[in-house]
Amino acid sequence: MNTLTYEVTGRVARITLARPERANAITLEMPRELAECVERANLDPAVHAIALAGSGKGFCGGYDLVEYAETQTPNHDPDEPWDPVVDWQMMSRNLRGFMSLFHSDKPVLCKVHGFCVAGGTDLALCSDLLVIADDARIGYPPARVWGVPTSALWAFRVGDQRAKRLLFTGDLIDGRTAEEWGLAVEAPPAAELDARFEELLERVALTPVNQLVMMKLLVNQALYSQGLHATQALGVFFDGIARHTPEGYAFQRRAADAGFKEAVRERDQPYESPQSPP
Repeated sequence: MNTLTYEVTGRVARITLARPERANAITLEMPRELAECVERANLDPAVHAIALAGSGKGFCGGYDLVEYAETQTPNHDPDEPWDPVVDWQMMSRNLRGFMSLFHSDKPVLCKVHGFCVAGGTDLALCSDLLVIADDARIGYPPARVWGVPTSALWAFRVGDQRAKRLLFTGDLIDGRTAEEWGLAVEAPPAAELDARFEELLERVALTPVNQLVMMKLLVNQALYSQGLHATQALGVFFDGIARHTPEGYAFQRRAADAGFKEAVRERDQPYESPQSPP
């Protein structure tokens, strides 16, 4: 494993994002390693639950896009026809890795501290239960330009109005708001996050594996019946399209000229205001 660590303690398999020097940013390798870890936990009869967490200052800062965005040659020449299936093949594979959490036989509990943004929210929302520190920040800023959430789970997790509120603006919410909106099951103070997460994890792990598998299948079926598969297909295609709009090309060119961080700062600057986000 190059991007994650995996260990089993008691009845819990622990998967930890292990790129703290890059804010645990997602590489093409990470979703594949994640799926391998989830399968390993599912095949281990001693494991009852899976704990997902991030190392370092925050949970996950999204995709590691610096090198990709700063290249002087975009992913295709805008003057030439674009093949959307190229983007589909890449992002659909990433989505399958993220959705290994959702499809896992055994429940996945996700602990969020510091920040969980952009592609990092796919990891969190594909998990079953979220425990988020009250001061952590979560949201999808690439909704402003150059991205669409491929897991497409926001409306399923917080309802259509709140999903639109977040995705029309790219704003972030804190852990307290995430709990109020039903995205998190708990939002303890940061100093209590680890203890509260472990308490819930231990309680879930008391339940027999066969009961946990049946309960998860039962609840997930409700989301399938609401059209999750079709919604995700749109999300993956739209994500590719977002990188090929006029604004998407302009963003990539600016990243190549001034650096990715500066392009993101300029993207987000108009949204800054004295008014607190939701």
